[in-house]
Amino acid sequence: MWFKDLDLSKISDDARYKLFEYIVNVKKLKSSDLSISYSTFSRVRNRKIPVSDSLLIKILQHITPEEFAKLVSAGERLRALGIVKEDGSIDYSLALEFVKLILRDEYLKNLVLRFVVQEFKEDIRKMLGVSFAGIKLEWSEDFENFLSERKKRRKVRDPETINYYRNLFKKHLEGKELSEELVEYVANHRNGWLRNVFRHYIQYLYHRRRIPPETFGWIMEVVPSRGYKLDVRPYQISIEDVRKTLEFLKENHKLYYTVYRTMLESGARFEHILEMIRTWNPNEVVVIESIDLETERLVCFEDRGFCRYYLGLRGHQKPCEWIYMSRGTIELLKTLAPKDIDRNSVRRYAKRHNLTLPKMFRKVSWRIMVQTMPKEVARFIQSRFGELKTSEARYEDLLTEADKHYPRYIEKLIRESLT
Repeated sequence: MWFKDLDLSKISDDARYKLFEYIVNVKKLKSSDLSISYSTFSRVRNRKIPVSDSLLIKILQHITPEEFAKLVSAGERLRALGIVKEDGSIDYSLALEFVKLILRDEYLKNLVLRFVVQEFKEDIRKMLGVSFAGIKLEWSEDFENFLSERKKRRKVRDPETINYYRNLFKKHLEGKELSEELVEYVANHRNGWLRNVFRHYIQYLYHRRRIPPETFGWIMEVVPSRGYKLDVRPYQISIEDVRKTLEFLKENHKLYYTVYRTMLESGARFEHILEMIRTWNPNEVVVIESIDLETERLVCFEDRGFCRYYLGLRGHQKPCEWIYMSRGTIELLKTLAPKDIDRNSVRRYAKRHNLTLPKMFRKVSWRIMVQTMPKEVARFIQSRFGELKTSEARYEDLLTEADKHYPRYIEKLIRESLT
């Protein structure tokens, strides 16, 4: 039985009454269930006589260890287990047995580590010899290069993210000396992105051997990374709203209409469409090494009414290879591209005129596209390479499959009056 190692003499009268009342009021046990007379049952219930050891054993047979833990204080449980002695001293041999459990239970280990870091931060620092040695924080090209090229985990290459990190760093960290006070300041800062850029900088210092492993480990434990709330986001995008957005842009802004139309037809990301328009060079010959193909960037299938443009962004965090679009969209692009378009200007224009935001068009495109072709083909067209299975990505001729199925998607858009 789970309670066989308990020292019953260490369980107080009050705790015993709580256990008795629990099995009577919650478990609905009667005197017969405990094998005692009704008079004894009644006198214990009214706290006129104590709960004897023999009755306590009968009570413990009807409750779980979890229920016992809820009803009896931690101090009494430790005394009953013999870990804490009557005079308050500790039985270290039993305490060490508990410590050994940490080696076998990952959750318990993390729980204890977090408690120790929180309660004994200064002691840990002294024990590990954590030293900052007058290190001053300074944003540099070398740090930027570390972010984009040398980080072991996810690299930071998006220019907007780099700019945001730089502004945060300059405002809160630039020129400050690495210290416990600064670590505490960043750890408790309400902006989680500041914690992120600070952690990146600590990794950079460690990479450059400017801080020892003990310092690196302590700071990375004390300063949490930015938390991400995982939730289900319902995107209520009305096809009618999409149609109205395209109609408004067609009448009022030809350039933005072309951007939106290309996003819808291709399912490509907003930033990739802007990159294609900025660097538009349809006659350039490129070599696609993965399939050993030499081709012009723009390949058109006149008899089937569509073209695909090879953007070839593979080394970025968000890749994009082919951008599919209708023949009509190509004619629009030929009159406008190449052109540098400010993404924020497009967003502000959309908000000012109560239009569907650009980022939503990729979601709309996906919703319609999967109705007209297999999902793995739609993933290929939209460059969702991370969602493709290895066999699909490497061995299947998805380019040929995409060329075959894409006209059905354009036909669907025409039926919905979206192109």
